[in-house]
Amino acid sequence: MTAELVEKGLENASHTKTVDVGRGVLASSGTIIRDELLEGGRKALLVADERTWKAAGADVERSLREAGADLAEPMVYPGSPTLYASYEHCEEIRERLRETDALAVAVGSGTLNDLSKLASGELDRPYAVVATAASMDGYTGFGAPMTKDGVKITMPCPAPRVVVFDLDVAAAAPRPMASSGYGDLSAKIPAGADWMLADAVGVDPIHPLAWELVQTGVRGALSRPAELAAGVPEAYEGLCEGLVLSGLAMQVAQGTRPASGAEHYFSHLWELDHLGSELDPPLSHGFKVAIGTLAMVGFYEKFLERDVAGLDIDAVVSRWPSWDEVEDDIRRVMSGPLIDKGINETREKYVDAAGIRARIEKLVQAWPQLRAKLAGQLMPAKELQLALASAGAPSVPSDIGLTPEDVRAAFPRAMYYRSRYTVLDVARELGWFEEIVDDVFAPGGLWQ
Repeated sequence: MTAELVEKGLENASHTKTVDVGRGVLASSGTIIRDELLEGGRKALLVADERTWKAAGADVERSLREAGADLAEPMVYPGSPTLYASYEHCEEIRERLRETDALAVAVGSGTLNDLSKLASGELDRPYAVVATAASMDGYTGFGAPMTKDGVKITMPCPAPRVVVFDLDVAAAAPRPMASSGYGDLSAKIPAGADWMLADAVGVDPIHPLAWELVQTGVRGALSRPAELAAGVPEAYEGLCEGLVLSGLAMQVAQGTRPASGAEHYFSHLWELDHLGSELDPPLSHGFKVAIGTLAMVGFYEKFLERDVAGLDIDAVVSRWPSWDEVEDDIRRVMSGPLIDKGINETREKYVDAAGIRARIEKLVQAWPQLRAKLAGQLMPAKELQLALASAGAPSVPSDIGLTPEDVRAAFPRAMYYRSRYTVLDVARELGWFEEIVDDVFAPGGLWQ
């Protein structure tokens, strides 16, 4: 079934044409990249760091040479300190691509892939990626999360034309890499619930194929956390395929909605707070997403305990704040460049009292069936917490250097961080936001 889904995703993807996931596929990477990327004898520029070069880069170079490909001198960054996804590095790669008239072949995971992706996109050139770890779902995704001018943003750029994902290489990667990918994939659970809510109130309709690609196999991909932590290659297959399908879904939907909801905003905010930046390697995206995911699953549990069907809609509408009041609150909870970002993003999803009434009426009407669907989509927070711990991923705030109070403080900032409509917005519109946050962090709760 997974192979059929990958094929269906590729048929409808905007940019990726070839995905090769399996054991030992690194040996044929040169032929695949030559045939699918290097049309007309174009030159390849391998982009790696010292660690990923040792893990796969030298083998990819050898395979390309054996396939008769023309190669530029590779760009190999130091293995330490860990390369950071900042726009300055993207510019370095872009200029080397321009000078050599080459096409990029990224050999690595998140950062190397994103830098090569954006550099290639800015030159309107296709590229390939050879994955070295099951650490995130961006291999087949478009857009590159990048730090620029003090803000973490996803900059638009096409997905790779070719993805090669050798399971033996992934299984040999440092264990925290797969744990990070497990955390990133677990986010699809609350992200899917957020999309259900947005669809129900008419804000963001569900794309059926994108939904199928992400959600069909996510439970199975998350079902072997202990084996994943033990480095069993077969356990990596479901995780790697789940991550690939997530990226293809983003291409199909032409947006990141299938793969992320409010849980991802916690990670972005903590990255901008420089959480773990003194570490080498720094805390991964997936590690921070894991805690954001638990926070949101806990929030959903408390949200679903409330009586949506019995709402006094008139009372809710009468309490709805004006835009000026919302903007004042954004200025209170945000700081620095995030103030303007929060204002701009929140303004996109803000509606007046009539708009709120329309949304709430749709929610109340849909609630009996919607609540059951949401309950089926979500996992109990304690169950997910145990699975994350078994996979070696963070399962309590202290695992990433935070306190429960730090996580609590991120909730209002996460609500304002992006224009995407999530359960945080629903709770705010119903007047429940602060109360639910209080419930999540009450004694005896998830974090106690």
